Amino acid sequence: MSGEVSALDVRLAERTEPDPALTPTELDRIVFERGFPIIAEGVTTFAYRGDVDAVHLIHFGIGLPDDLAFERLPDSDWWLLALTLPTSTRLEYRLHITDGHDRYDTEDPLNSFEARNPFGQNSVCRSYGYSVPPWALHDPEAEVGLQRSLTIPSTHLRRAVPVHLYLPASFSMEPEHRYPLLVMHDGTDYLHYADAATVLDNVIHRGLTPEFVVAFCDPSDRLTEYANHEQHARFVVEELVPYLERHLPLIGDREHRCLGGASFGAVATLSTAVRFPDAFGKLLLQSGSFDGAAPNGAKRTDELWRPVKQFVREYLDGPIRIADRVFMSCGIFEALIDDNRAVRPVLAGAGAQVLLAEMHDGHTWGCWRDTLGVGLPWLFADAFRPRDVRPFERPDAAGATPENEGESHG
Repeated sequence: MSGEVSALDVRLAERTEPDPALTPTELDRIVFERGFPIIAEGVTTFAYRGDVDAVHLIHFGIGLPDDLAFERLPDSDWWLLALTLPTSTRLEYRLHITDGHDRYDTEDPLNSFEARNPFGQNSVCRSYGYSVPPWALHDPEAEVGLQRSLTIPSTHLRRAVPVHLYLPASFSMEPEHRYPLLVMHDGTDYLHYADAATVLDNVIHRGLTPEFVVAFCDPSDRLTEYANHEQHARFVVEELVPYLERHLPLIGDREHRCLGGASFGAVATLSTAVRFPDAFGKLLLQSGSFDGAAPNGAKRTDELWRPVKQFVREYLDGPIRIADRVFMSCGIFEALIDDNRAVRPVLAGAGAQVLLAEMHDGHTWGCWRDTLGVGLPWLFADAFRPRDVRPFERPDAAGATPENEGESHG
């Protein structure tokens, strides 16, 4: 409708003046005492030290100022940029340095917190109020699940598909043990970059989910197989699930099957469920690339988006019930936030219970990690739990220290 305000048009952060107390002498001291960025309620101050010509902050999202240039303190080699980030923001970023004829991107050398992704790694800013959730941190009391690798031959995809299995620590092949099944797209990335095995160990240990088997699957040509691809959907439903249910003691019904993924993997999840609405009772959709769902959402013109846009348009025009429970998550710094917000009521209107979790984050594996510990317990809330439930207690964010944060340290 005309007059709607898109998230793309909403300013989530603004530049502000750095604290005048941050003199070069004070910054020299902070290097050893606190590190950077400097986190205060309402204001986050980034810093760079070097005799260069310009420094810019690079962030891959929406809602930040167009000009993210640092300002040099007079008579020093210190550069500062202060932003009014929302409380509990987790921001991945890099720095662009101009030094004479040299121009290059780099991680923040003054920030020890990093996040890896399939393309490299970024620095991580944890603004006031943010801490890595406890389900993503190693719990020495939680038993570690078993991991097994195998390949499953696929007639539909004409290749052998690598599958990495997560089995609960007490897994047994005895017939009296029966497990739900979770299938995850981009499986290796979930394990490497979203600490999925740690999250699974913790939620099972706490009794927040039943013990279940997880199949982490990897694509060959991701942008093709995950873009509403019939043969991929047939592999998941007609080959992968039957194979696992033949060889493992799985419960083997729709109510106890869940399918999930992030970004294009969420498109593959939704499109598979639309093609086979009786296959999965639960869906996990993280930052779905549902391009075209919202009038004011992100608009992409690349040819690779054509099948996605067509699928999204057709489903929104004629929605059907595809699951009993759907957990969605998305970062408010993502261009996809409007599209995800637009899909939620459509799924709910088709008869599913839908929960959308919005995070102060971008299109990152850290964001998807942080919401796994919310989504899985909610999706399996109606499942039988053989142990006492012990909810997590979130640590005091303002008092968080590097020892109880889950990002890697450079």
